[in-house]
Amino acid sequence: MKSYINATAFVLLTAFLSACKVSKDVATPKPELPASFRSTAVVTTADTSSIADLQWKNFFTDAPLQKLIDSAIAKNYDMQIAVKNIDAAQLLFKQVKWNYVPTVALNVTGSSSRPSDNSLNGLSIAQYNIGTKHVEDYSANLALSWEADIWGKIRNQSRTALAQYLQTTEAKKAIQTNIVSSVSQGYYNLLMLDEQLEIAKKNVKLNDSTLRIIRLQYDAGQVTLLAVQQAEAQQQAAAQLVPQFERNVAVQENALSILAGTLPNSVERSGTLSEVKFPEALSAGVPSAIVSRRPDVRSHELDLTIANANVGITKAEMYPALRITASGGVNSFKASNWFNIPASLFGIVAGSVVQPLLQHKELSTQYEVAKVNREKTVLQFRQSVLNAVGEVSDAMVKIEKLKQEQAIAANRVKTLQQATTNASMLFKNGLANYLEVITAQGNVLQGELELASIKRDELSATADLYRSLGGGWK
Repeated sequence: MKSYINATAFVLLTAFLSACKVSKDVATPKPELPASFRSTAVVTTADTSSIADLQWKNFFTDAPLQKLIDSAIAKNYDMQIAVKNIDAAQLLFKQVKWNYVPTVALNVTGSSSRPSDNSLNGLSIAQYNIGTKHVEDYSANLALSWEADIWGKIRNQSRTALAQYLQTTEAKKAIQTNIVSSVSQGYYNLLMLDEQLEIAKKNVKLNDSTLRIIRLQYDAGQVTLLAVQQAEAQQQAAAQLVPQFERNVAVQENALSILAGTLPNSVERSGTLSEVKFPEALSAGVPSAIVSRRPDVRSHELDLTIANANVGITKAEMYPALRITASGGVNSFKASNWFNIPASLFGIVAGSVVQPLLQHKELSTQYEVAKVNREKTVLQFRQSVLNAVGEVSDAMVKIEKLKQEQAIAANRVKTLQQATTNASMLFKNGLANYLEVITAQGNVLQGELELASIKRDELSATADLYRSLGGGWK
């Protein structure tokens, strides 16, 4: 009865000590955040509603684009590697739970030795006259070892494994947000190249018409050979753009195919660049929501959990470790009596307290380094939040200014198109020279190409805003 009470008291004391924490965690800091993002064009509301709350299929509604993104999420190799990382982290997390369980080993040994006649063992054998000069020993036993988690070392190891598992899921989310953004931006770039290719082809036809008229005038002696040569050079400059854009289209299609996890091939698209529409008012929500939406910020937050756990682990290494060992089985110096029960049965139970002495300086250094690393983690978390807010603000400013730039560019193109029409009519009626026609055609070509580029940039900025707010992983 007394032994039972002592054992119970020991278990309760161990449980009590196991609840002790040798280090205090650093709480996740509250980063300084603005009340709203730096922009006036994109709406910021008082609640947390944001375009990032939308599933990506509800934000990118173009059917061919959705098909590309679906393929990329399913087949992209970075995405598949992220899934494998999650599987590995999950296995490690499950394994850490077994650290609380005692280790048990089955040992089966057999030995035979012939001691020296002048040794203590040899003299003992001669004294007991066992009939042989060989000493044999046969043993089969189960050995148990258990270390009490008094200072929370195993608990902190579990915290680390859980945080690392959660980080792999956040990494997968981050990869998906980047994939959704990259595929959409590549798709919009492809639509821009399509439009620029059509602009170049249209301009080639326009230059062909002008060149025919100038040649007729040259044959009639109305213009010099210089006029013909300049018109030909203008036509060739426009024609040179066609294979250039065709090459860029093929390269972009290949890049999108690879991003989607398929072999390089043509890419289906519907509509034109100007037909892609997003809502005029894009709700960004409040900056504080970034901490919970952005996978990379969440990953840095989990880094702090790991850093806290590492501080606890290194601190626990400096304290005494309570270990309990036990072994039991059968033992005999003759193989014939090895399993003679109960005569061959034996059992050993031992407890020990291990306190590192000479390694104290090394362990203390590891503890101090862990604390410094934790401070670095706090700074990295703050930096990640700052970068996230900056990315959102950049995207919002880009959208705002690109809308203004696009409106100006569209008016400029309209003016240049009218100027080209007027120049052609005046030239045919002999009221304008060929240089005015060539200049007008060259200006409208550049203006239309620039307008297509600005449209693409605005769509890309909108996709980047969606990503920077933490959208795309749902």
